[in-house]
This record gives sequence, C-alpha cells and structure tokens, in this order.
Amino acid sequence: MYTTTDTARPGGIRTAFRRSEAWLDQRGKWAWIAAMVLGFIIFWPVGLALLAYMIWGKQMFARSCGHRRHHDHHHAWGRHAMRAGQPTGNRAFDDYKAQALRRLEEEQEAFEAFLQRLRSSKDKSEFDSFMDERARATAAQDAAEAATETKPEPGARPGEY
Repeated sequence: MYTTTDTARPGGIRTAFRRSEAWLDQRGKWAWIAAMVLGFIIFWPVGLALLAYMIWGKQMFARSCGHRRHHDHHHAWGRHAMRAGQPTGNRAFDDYKAQALRRLEEEQEAFEAFLQRLRSSKDKSEFDSFMDERARATAAQDAAEAATETKPEPGARPGEY
C-alpha cells in the first residue's frame, strides 16, 4: 500500500525547471547569462547545458525574455513610435498633429541656424583675437630688431666699416 502526502509539490523536476525558467525570465537576459557563468564555474556541463538551452531556446538572441516579452512596458514608446506618422482617423487631431510637427521642424531648423551663427561668430572672434595677437607679436619683434640694428656713422660711406 502506497500513500502520498499533500505537502510535496506536484509535477516533479519539470515543474522546478519551469519555475526556474520563469524566475530567470522575470529578471531578464543578464540573469540567464549569470546563471550560465555560475554553471560553468560550479560544474562545466551545467554551464554548457544552459548555453545550449539559451541558444536553441532562443533566449540569448531574443529581444527580451519570455515573461517580459508580454508584460514589460519599458519599451512601450519604441513600439508606438513607429505609429506616430500614421493617421488616427480623427481629422482634427491629425491636422493639429501635422501642424505641431511642422512648427517643431521649423523651430528646429531655426535653432540649428542660430547654433551655426553662434559657432561661426565664436570662430571669427577667436580668429580675430589670434590675428591681433600675432600682429602685436610681429610689431614687437620688428621694433626689437629696429632697435638692435647698428646704424652707420654719419661720415662713413656705404660698404665701409
């Protein structure tokens, strides 16, 4: 006669693996990678088995892991950004959206033109200050050379010393 208890979890080892997989999926791709590295450290066949499961189970190359694929709202803007240019069916809103986007594009172009003028004026002022400094240095050098030149005596003829 065999008896069973209600304290044991039904399902055996497969249920434990499914629970572990769900737990790792909740924590993301890095949890899978950490589990694989720990598997290699503890006993290399375990790490190799996890790596094979990740590759053939498409865990490694999936955009997000199983559980997070359906419940993660972190990347919600990325999914909706593709639909930003599509009409909604509400003509008033679509007109407002087109006008707002056109206005934002014009403001962006004006701002970029302003930045370009700012950069060119800064470059011009830097270049002008460099040229002024160079002119002062050249003038000072010419003055120093003129002061050190020896002038011939008044009675001497050119070419005589």
